[in-house]
Amino acid sequence: MKHTFTIVTDTSANLPTPLLKEHGIAVLPLTYHFEGEERSCMDTVPFQGEAGEYFYKKLCEGEKVITSQVTPQKYIEAFEPLLQNGEDILFVGMSSGISGSYHASEVAAEQLRESYPERKILTFDTLAASLGEGKAVVHAIEYRDAGMSIEETYDKLLEDRDELYQVVILDDLMFLHRGGRVSAPKALLGKLLGVRPILKGDEAGHLVVCDKAKGRARGIEVLIKKYTELIDRAREQLVCIAYTDCKEDALALKEKLCAIFKPKQFMVERYEPVTGSYVGPGTIALFFEGKKGVRAY
Repeated sequence: MKHTFTIVTDTSANLPTPLLKEHGIAVLPLTYHFEGEERSCMDTVPFQGEAGEYFYKKLCEGEKVITSQVTPQKYIEAFEPLLQNGEDILFVGMSSGISGSYHASEVAAEQLRESYPERKILTFDTLAASLGEGKAVVHAIEYRDAGMSIEETYDKLLEDRDELYQVVILDDLMFLHRGGRVSAPKALLGKLLGVRPILKGDEAGHLVVCDKAKGRARGIEVLIKKYTELIDRAREQLVCIAYTDCKEDALALKEKLCAIFKPKQFMVERYEPVTGSYVGPGTIALFFEGKKGVRAY
């Protein structure tokens, strides 16, 4: 099928590699340093199994992961071959509220527009990460394949963005602290008290603490409560769960949610290593669509 434009995303979107290949999605790799090497996770299939289990086991043992923002030059290297091939580009990227990498995509796009004035280059800030970003990519595929132009697809993604609810349960905040996302006192206090923090994606795409629970089981109940109260049009949408090293918990959560409102489609995927290194072992995240303005809840 000949597409009218090419969708580009980054590996933070967590989407299964077979799905990306099926729909011709170009992917820009996020890189990380682990066990003394710079790596990227371009193929999700091995990471769903032993590779992912090993990675999170090493995090539990204290292995450090160092990540870095994607530079404008990396975006140029990803975008330019597509432009040279006569393709227009819609880049669907990770939240600017989480990383400066999205801003780098804007810098690269502006530079390339000068060199390729006949081509269209649009960058879309999902205000999300992991499968929240992935849901936006899936929507972009649906809109493009339905015959929408690149501009119409972009506008529809903007409409969808305010309906996305992202809620995450962590075992503790120490991994977010290491990544510079929360202060040390707040992270340490939660760990000492045995409190499981619950975070959500806010209106600006930041991850903010919205609740807490004493114990993991109660924390998962908070996710179920959010789903029950806030989901809209469940039977028409894709609901996603991302997890780190707790697949059984993620699958059990899926079954409980389906017993409440069974969605049109469900996706359960392991966090890829870059975003996974920020949230840490024991993390489960839930992504679904509610009504307009649901991010504020």
